[in-house]
Amino acid sequence: MKTSPLAFLFAVLLAATTAVAQSPEPAAKPQEPKQEQKAQAQGPGILKLLPADAVTQHSIDTPQGRIDYTATAGTLAFYDQSGSQSASVFYTAYVAKNRGANRPLTFAFNGGPGAASAFLHLGVVGPRILAIGGNGHDATRAELRDNPETWLAFTDLVLIDPVGTGWSRAAKSDDAKNFWGVRSDAESMAKAIALYVAHNNRGSSPKYLLGESYGGFRALKTARALLRDQGLAVSGIVMLSPLLEGWLTFGDDTSALRAALQLPSLAAAELERKHAFTLESQVAAENFAMTDYLTMLAGRAPQGEAAQKFYGRVADMTGVPQTTIANARGFINDFVKTVRMGKIVSRYDADFAVDDPNPERAAARGPDPILDGVARAYGGAFADYARNELGFKTEMTYTLLAGDISGQWDWGRGGRFAASSEEDIRTLLAFSPSFRILVAHGYADMVTPYGMTRYVLDHLPPIGGAGRVQLKLYRGGHMFYIAQDSRKAFNADAAAFYRAAE
Repeated sequence: MKTSPLAFLFAVLLAATTAVAQSPEPAAKPQEPKQEQKAQAQGPGILKLLPADAVTQHSIDTPQGRIDYTATAGTLAFYDQSGSQSASVFYTAYVAKNRGANRPLTFAFNGGPGAASAFLHLGVVGPRILAIGGNGHDATRAELRDNPETWLAFTDLVLIDPVGTGWSRAAKSDDAKNFWGVRSDAESMAKAIALYVAHNNRGSSPKYLLGESYGGFRALKTARALLRDQGLAVSGIVMLSPLLEGWLTFGDDTSALRAALQLPSLAAAELERKHAFTLESQVAAENFAMTDYLTMLAGRAPQGEAAQKFYGRVADMTGVPQTTIANARGFINDFVKTVRMGKIVSRYDADFAVDDPNPERAAARGPDPILDGVARAYGGAFADYARNELGFKTEMTYTLLAGDISGQWDWGRGGRFAASSEEDIRTLLAFSPSFRILVAHGYADMVTPYGMTRYVLDHLPPIGGAGRVQLKLYRGGHMFYIAQDSRKAFNADAAAFYRAAE
């Protein structure tokens, strides 16, 4: 089965495993924050619904000690050549107090295109986190809690919602599409970052970008736009489950290479199902994928006993029925309804399955168990958090996932299949000697399989010293951070990544 473009374009992260640790006891209800108000926001049309920026004071206890911080939930105004306001971009900033003049500053956004930043905000980096019940799979039991692993321990944070997502809007609805394209999106994100830096006197701060899924692709494009258009250099980029090359992510389902790069993710999910996941077994699956599996798919179809042996090995490794594999000559594009009898599997985490709501259908259609069954809880949770804890009160709907954006996205010449970030990676590494990249993936992600990222990184030239580009893998899927153990491991790796620049 081909991956639905909309299913990927709403990747969020955008992951859960069966090895999730139990959530801690609920934290006490936070004290009513002290709030300051800036002058009333102004803007035409729907922008009139946006309130003044809300500035509140908070504190949180972390393993590194107590952190006092200022939170700002507000908007940045964009203007066109006539001087008229063209858009307002919503952001949330967290700035630790008394942490030094050169404290790093990280700008974060999600992907889609069409996803707001609530996923990273309440899923990974913010001082408050959405703990989802049922081992990370039951949105009806989600609860907002303090996040002791918040990235505020080592960087200030600014989370940005691109135009059309969250509470970011164009002044005129017909003009929103002007922001919906690879180049225009990167330019607008660079503009928002430059405005925040200027308004808050952070020009000397080391600047980092954090992006998930399409947000990883966006981060690379934005880093180039920041230097080209705004004169701001980025010290490093962290990418979660990123799209890097369109020809791999959206490519031909009959490509032997693409199939080989996907196979380890399905193998990881099957190992989890069997409670047999080990690094050694996963490495064995990777080696098989890039040797026997790749050459068999690239050559003539096996026959007789050799075919049965080969297809049987693939079936045992992935959980897909041998007849399904044999009918497709070894390719695995139909796994959502075939890996678990009577269930549908999430493309965002192939280890996670739910009862099939439409068992009479041969093909899987409709919502995804992770994206639609779990992840959308972040939208309502963030709207409530912004109103009641950050003091940002508006009647405008918070748009977590905007379906109209992905359908109208301008991928540039060649469309999404030609979308590429490899040249951006090479240029950033070559032109900025201290620039570094950290890439994080969940093993069981079938939306942006980690094998595809490893392939791109393995084919980069050796620019500068070793360790400038790191790939870290965690148990889980696209949103591996839903699993508490994986989130903690990733946050520890991120902290080490930032410390290495000191």
